[in-house]
Amino acid sequence: MTTVGIFFWRGAEVPFRAGESIAAALAGSNIHGFGKDPAGSQTRYFCGIGSCQCCLVRVDGRATEACLEPVYDGMVVMALEDDDARG
Repeated sequence: MTTVGIFFWRGAEVPFRAGESIAAALAGSNIHGFGKDPAGSQTRYFCGIGSCQCCLVRVDGRATEACLEPVYDGMVVMALEDDDARG
């Protein structure tokens, strides 16, 4: 597969391939820690099926599992802890 677009992770450009989830695209760019959850635990890509909710990120002001959320060109993804992501 070839890169089809760019999305933004905490302000940085990240390329992705068609059909990838946010978590897969971040892992493909060697990004494995997704910030901290409200309890202060590090979030990361773990189960890949949305069961553990260890990969929570914020997209359009809502928390979502990065392993289940398809990435799209121009998407803005923030860590749960990022102040400017809170609504």
